[in-house]
Amino acid sequence: MNLLRRLHDECGQSPWLDNLRRGWITSGQLAALRDRGARGLTSNPTIFQKAIQGSADYDTQFESLSRADVAPLDAYWELVLRDIDAALDVFAPTYAESGGVDGFVSVEVDPGLAHDGAATLLAARALHTRIARRNVMIKIPATTEGLPAIRTMIAEGRSVNVTLIFSLERYADVLEAYVAGLEDHLATGFNDLSSIASVGSFFVSRVDTEVDRRLDAVGTARAGELRGQAAIAQAQLAYALCSEKFAGARWARLAAAGARMQRPLWASTSTKNPAYRDTLYVDELIGPNTVNTLPDATLEAFDDHGRVARTIDADIDKARRLWLDIAEAGVDHRDVADRLEHEGVASFQKSFDELLGVLTAKSAAIRGHS
Repeated sequence: MNLLRRLHDECGQSPWLDNLRRGWITSGQLAALRDRGARGLTSNPTIFQKAIQGSADYDTQFESLSRADVAPLDAYWELVLRDIDAALDVFAPTYAESGGVDGFVSVEVDPGLAHDGAATLLAARALHTRIARRNVMIKIPATTEGLPAIRTMIAEGRSVNVTLIFSLERYADVLEAYVAGLEDHLATGFNDLSSIASVGSFFVSRVDTEVDRRLDAVGTARAGELRGQAAIAQAQLAYALCSEKFAGARWARLAAAGARMQRPLWASTSTKNPAYRDTLYVDELIGPNTVNTLPDATLEAFDDHGRVARTIDADIDKARRLWLDIAEAGVDHRDVADRLEHEGVASFQKSFDELLGVLTAKSAAIRGHS
């Protein structure tokens, strides 16, 4: 059995693919990755920017839309949602076979709305209604403004991928928004919660990149010893938080109505520092009821030489000590999270805006020649 399948069958973790491009769909490569063990897929504005600008696969559809006077922003969504719809088809068998646990495909709302909760809710609701597939997850950033939208989407029975989580404090807020949303749904008279699913996307490698930079600035021997350990320690602490949330009488009442736990999803799992093992953020974060969304290069690396063993809660006391030691060395965890959230939102917004600019110019050129 290959390592991706062992990850799920032996350890209860679902490997999802963190990438999408039209050529994978039309060539059958996406279905082949599913058959090898990928159990779902995530996308984001940067992925679509690279896919659309990086190939001619979208040109025919875009030219047709432009000649029909479809606005560039609307054309963007037509391009994206054709890929999403096709990916939903590819993973529909996984959704059915897993009883609605896996087989999800995630698509993100306009990142420019990240700090406008009301607009995020409207966009997320509209996107979910437009796609109208049971195995779609709408991605909403875990900004302070986004939390009420997340709760409302869950309360309305819509599945959500909560993205851009960088701190334990914010993750606790995300978990509460999910549980409260389920309670809201139950209170409206719905007795079956089993169709609602959610993941909390906790970003990993970017944490080490920023913390390591700050530890280097501290410059002490102890700070040097702590490099490359913050991201894994924080994710392990997040898993402990999750385990606590989905236990006890409050959760038992929801579980009795069919509620599913919101699984932690490890995102940003490619290794940014070449000095670190290329499967580091997979090998060290394996455990039941979790998802790891893997860029294709990381997926291939893990399937070739990853380590399959339960590691996520192997030594939670060590993770707590490391987290405290890093703070005592001079790293402000809250400031790290604030910076990474700001950069994450800005990065997706930049990708979105740049692609829209390219599409606008291309659309004008097409219409000018028609």
